[in-house]
Amino acid sequence: MAIPITVLDCDLLLYGRGHRTLDRFKLDDVTDEYLMSMYGFPRQFIYYLVELLGASLSRPTQRSRAISPETQILAALGFYTSGSFQTRMGDAIGISQASMSRCVANVTEALVERASQFIRFPADEASVQALKDEFYGLAGMPGVIGVVDCIHVAIKAPNAEDLSYVNRKGLHSLNCLMVCDIRGALMTVETNWPGSLQDCAVLQQSSLSSQFEAGMHKESWLLGDSSFFLRTWLMTPLHIPETPAEYRYNMAHSATHSVIEKTFRTLCSRFRCLDGSKGALQYSPEKSSHIILACCVLHNISLEHGLDVWSSPGTGPVEQPPEEEYEHMESLDLEADRIRQELMLTHFS
Repeated sequence: MAIPITVLDCDLLLYGRGHRTLDRFKLDDVTDEYLMSMYGFPRQFIYYLVELLGASLSRPTQRSRAISPETQILAALGFYTSGSFQTRMGDAIGISQASMSRCVANVTEALVERASQFIRFPADEASVQALKDEFYGLAGMPGVIGVVDCIHVAIKAPNAEDLSYVNRKGLHSLNCLMVCDIRGALMTVETNWPGSLQDCAVLQQSSLSSQFEAGMHKESWLLGDSSFFLRTWLMTPLHIPETPAEYRYNMAHSATHSVIEKTFRTLCSRFRCLDGSKGALQYSPEKSSHIILACCVLHNISLEHGLDVWSSPGTGPVEQPPEEEYEHMESLDLEADRIRQELMLTHFS
């Protein structure tokens, strides 16, 4: 559908004269198919974001605002889902690429401010038990309230001398720790860890680890792969299973843990700014961390609105740095080993 657009001066658009809002794009003027193809989300979802974020995107500043919340949100969604500040994206809503960049920054911060509203572990016992029941129904693994893993997102080099963000593949990245439920909804997201840190080190230093070590969700555990150490609250697979019970445990573990692998594929398929297909995020580590978190917030909001986590077009596995050597990840935590042995004896023998 052809839409006549005039690209306006970016400073006038962003800062304006007075406090008028310049609207050059109307959702009602385009089809649902157009919105999905350009911005990755349906009309009603975009209207919800306008309602949710409108106050933050319109709050008074020293500079007047000339871009409407609706247009700012479309600009940000266009970037998140395409991975680039394309000229055609700015043309479609009547703003320059410079203004697109500022809109992305505004929307990103508004979403980050609301992260705790949409990304959280359930607090009540009934919801925790529901998590356990759902995971048990998937592959017979008892007591599980979430699956944990890390994903690397490429960023530009902060500076020539800072090697802390260089991962094992020699690329600059953030190593992001996430926990999801059986639907793919994210319950913990930590996006600030430098890419040089191995997964086990990220988890050890994380807020998530501190919470579980302090006794949060007793008699429950997370599932993690062999890049993590076995803990009393984190069940990992056996490196070399020998008995039938150990094989069955590993098979159930793998089937359950695959939920977060599918979630990562969906995140990177829906939000192409994360998958590296258009290059690394061209921002500082802090700003890149916020963009990743904003995409995670949108991911959970989309689930709440019935946009199935598995409905996005499928992609292959996200290319990640080589895994740590699994044989070095076995824990010396005797109590954790006892719990895992008892788990296998009780449920997989």
